[in-house]
Amino acid sequence: MATDHPIIKGKKVYLRPVEEGDLEYFARWETETHVTSFFTMNDGRDLNEIRSEIEGRARDPACLDLTICALPDNRVLGRVYISAINPHYDSMDISRIYIGDLEERGKGYGEDALRCALELGFCHMAMERITLDYVNWNDAAHALYLKVGFRDEGRMRCAGKKNGGYVDLNLMSILREEYAPTL
Repeated sequence: MATDHPIIKGKKVYLRPVEEGDLEYFARWETETHVTSFFTMNDGRDLNEIRSEIEGRARDPACLDLTICALPDNRVLGRVYISAINPHYDSMDISRIYIGDLEERGKGYGEDALRCALELGFCHMAMERITLDYVNWNDAAHALYLKVGFRDEGRMRCAGKKNGGYVDLNLMSILREEYAPTL
């Protein structure tokens, strides 16, 4: 499952390739409402589905799954999934990023992980544009994305599907010239 991408270190966290032991964390978190309600992932996911998903992405050069770990104790905190990596257009999408345990939220780990993902994209992968989207009801995510430099691009109607129903997603982007590294 591991890739050859560098480990990116921030002030509070670092990103590393997913390891087998991480999947149990993901499987637990991705069945909890405080995680799933903010993504287009369906309810009822399990360890086998997550393993299959990550193994499939490992074979796709346009995808990258990373684990968020705490500094300095290496605790697994969450997950980052990058997709639509396009070397021709120098663009990528941060498709999923979360801190899994509720008690670890509000401590700056998510912001630091997002900044690490931006460093990976702009400094190590030479991207020009990085996008992400979020569900309409995730105001906290929107505030964080604005804080680190993303700009609103608009609402994508029925752009996601969750539990058989369509949901609108809000698209944001940041360009290389707007990126201000803080690591």
